Amino acid sequence: MLKLTNINKIFTLGDNKLHVLRDINLEIQKGEFVAIIGQSGSGKSTLMNIIGCLDSPTSGEYEIEGKNITTFTADELATLRSQKFGFVFQRYNLISTLNSTQNVALSAVYAGIDKTTREKRANQILTDLDLSERLNSLPNKLSGGQQQRVSIARALINGGEIILADEPTGALDSKSGIMVMEIIKNLHKQGHTIILVTHDSSIANWANRVIEIKDGKILSDVKKSDEKFELKEEVKSGKFGLNAAKDRFMESLKMSIYSIFAHKMRSILTMLGIIIGIASVVCVVALGTGSQEQILNSIKRIGTNTIEIFPGKGFGDMRSAQVKSLTKDDADFLGKQSFLEYSTPNTSTSGTITYENISKTGSLRGGGANSLQVSGVEVETGRNFTQDDVDRSAPVAIIDANTKNEIFPNSDPIGKYILFNKYPLQVIGVAADSDAFGSSENLRIYVPYTTVINNITGDRYIHTITVKVRDDVDAQVAEEQLVKVLTQKHGTKDFFTRNSDTIKQTIESTTGTMKLLIASIAVISLIVGGIGVMNIMLVSVTERTKEIGIRMAIGARKGDILQQFLIEAIILCVLGGIIGLIFAYTFGFIFNYLNLGFVMKFSTLPALMSLFASSAIGIVFGYLPARSASNLNPIDALSQE
Repeated sequence: MLKLTNINKIFTLGDNKLHVLRDINLEIQKGEFVAIIGQSGSGKSTLMNIIGCLDSPTSGEYEIEGKNITTFTADELATLRSQKFGFVFQRYNLISTLNSTQNVALSAVYAGIDKTTREKRANQILTDLDLSERLNSLPNKLSGGQQQRVSIARALINGGEIILADEPTGALDSKSGIMVMEIIKNLHKQGHTIILVTHDSSIANWANRVIEIKDGKILSDVKKSDEKFELKEEVKSGKFGLNAAKDRFMESLKMSIYSIFAHKMRSILTMLGIIIGIASVVCVVALGTGSQEQILNSIKRIGTNTIEIFPGKGFGDMRSAQVKSLTKDDADFLGKQSFLEYSTPNTSTSGTITYENISKTGSLRGGGANSLQVSGVEVETGRNFTQDDVDRSAPVAIIDANTKNEIFPNSDPIGKYILFNKYPLQVIGVAADSDAFGSSENLRIYVPYTTVINNITGDRYIHTITVKVRDDVDAQVAEEQLVKVLTQKHGTKDFFTRNSDTIKQTIESTTGTMKLLIASIAVISLIVGGIGVMNIMLVSVTERTKEIGIRMAIGARKGDILQQFLIEAIILCVLGGIIGLIFAYTFGFIFNYLNLGFVMKFSTLPALMSLFASSAIGIVFGYLPARSASNLNPIDALSQE
């Protein structure tokens, strides 16, 4: 059944080489009960580890049922351990977080056996070993003898054709030791091939064949009898299909979740960088979107797709106030252009607003029939100007909300007369608060521009012209054409323009740049958080090295170990992402509740992208520790405490 030919094992310790096994030649038949005996350091445990595929020889060949397994990959060896061998360790090597049934059934998970079958089989084996009342007990609630019986049950769950027992009574009292040896002897009679390693000759006497090893060489090989037994029933391994993959995934998920909650403070500190990074990204985007929307709404109030024309050379021109180059004819001329929807002249002045015994300083703004619409000012109550009001220079006015509150705090102003610089104006409407860039305490009155230039100021020139670009015309092209035709009309360019579309683009570009800058800082925070996850995961791998060794010994493949630690890293990052989102939305709720001038605008896409980013961080930064765990040598991992 097992054949070892010229097996050597050399350990390298710095510059020194330790030759532990020397040219071991050994054959073990199916159904034998073999004891390997020797003093500490003789190489007996190393030999057993090689037989059990936990370790590999430095040289030589090892055949199992005629197959040379020295060339097997790590995963092929794991499958072989799962299907062929059952391990009984001196220190039991039970996983402390699993109860008896779960510890026994774990090996069957890696063998691809379905949940119902493995749990039924585990409970039956434990019952046969007189542990029916300890099925749900954790290892720390069991005596040494009970723990060793759970270990034996685990060795049998996948059939245990070959039972490898390493000092199975070494940690037990004499009574428990005899009971364990009787169980092992019974297993031999049932047809299991038993290979037992011990330094105690009285334990070795239970075997039918005793091999003594000293200084890495077989000193003697004595058969006390040729008694062999055939295994009555071979346990069939499961199929490695979708259900088996799901079971292995669920086992990894369960262990990952347990590990996270078993070290709550460490997990929280690990997630902190992710939480801060995700919350920062989402808040930055929400703040940027909210402020951008606020500014764009303000631009809409002063006119969407509008172009403002000013006299002079440009903003900052000290002579622009004295330049009188825009006239009503210019406004009428532009209103006839095919690329413009309409044009309205604007003029303004300041003075004293009087009503009864109330006098206030305010501004008067004159415009055409469409001026309020172009400027984004809405009439809340009353009516707007008509073209007839403009044509006959009607003494009518629309007051803003501030004027209404200051002069008519407790009465309806519609139909009443006010004086502006002693000129009477009848109030026909009240405008909604429409200050483009925040609140203002200025008092404003809107009247037809003809009323201003004919009855109040006497100035025949207008201050600005506002034109509305047609929706199907590009605002930049319209501005170029407007400048061209008006320059031709004036014979020189004695005016300048302000395009609301240009302002909008500038603001969008600026806010976009700011969002990108701050988001970059947040991304750096995410990366730092990811590095923190990687560091903690490396610590976790170090802490749980022995658990990894146990899992590998009972059949876990590299992919199973990799999956477990990768899932743990992803859970940490996704959980951190979710908590970060909760913090972000909570901050946004408080911010919006305080009403600080604009609101934070949250959307689904940044939240989803943040969760995706946190998952990606878990994969990227969790992969190195997970790969480190999966590449551990089973025997090295098992030797860790």
